[in-house]
Amino acid sequence: MAGKDDEYDYLFKVVLIGDSGVGKSNLLSRFTRNEFNLESKSTIGVEFATRSIQVDSKTIKAQIWDTAGQERFRAITSAYYRGAVGALLVYDLAKHVTYENVNVWLKELRDHADNNIVVMLVGNKSDLRHLRAVSTEDAKKFAADNNLSFIETSALDSSNVELAFTKILTEIYRIVSNKALESSENSNVPSSQVVSITPTSKDEANGGGCC
Repeated sequence: MAGKDDEYDYLFKVVLIGDSGVGKSNLLSRFTRNEFNLESKSTIGVEFATRSIQVDSKTIKAQIWDTAGQERFRAITSAYYRGAVGALLVYDLAKHVTYENVNVWLKELRDHADNNIVVMLVGNKSDLRHLRAVSTEDAKKFAADNNLSFIETSALDSSNVELAFTKILTEIYRIVSNKALESSENSNVPSSQVVSITPTSKDEANGGGCC
């Protein structure tokens, strides 16, 4: 199993950002391990996990990073963005303040991440329909105005979690493969220069050390 996991065509680093308590860790565990923990505690520091998907007969390995949303861990996050090609900006659709703070997270992302990073706005906890505080229409408009894709998910009942990660990874793959094609036609820049991140060890690439 581990040997098979080592075989991939592209390795993409994707980060999860947003306020503490919006469900980032459960989105990560639902996508990578199909698990959900009702007793999930705030992430301390940084953790990550990996999962591979198939796109156009290519194996895309996602290295998905999750960090604490609390202000006191903000220093960690500047280094956290390094090498990221995608970001899921998550808010809790039952807590309007987490949606209001999306602007702050988006600014931080623009300040620290690569200019070409692919960003998806994610309204999590769609199972809490009776507690909804952020309309789908408002979030869609915000996403459109800021050139973000948008989806609503529920880590609890799995709704759209697979779709969210698959969509962003596919979008990154399309951009990267087009860039690689352009560079091979126009110059000798190796495609790996624009597509992958390099883990420090085999264990790290496979999620070693992740809590």
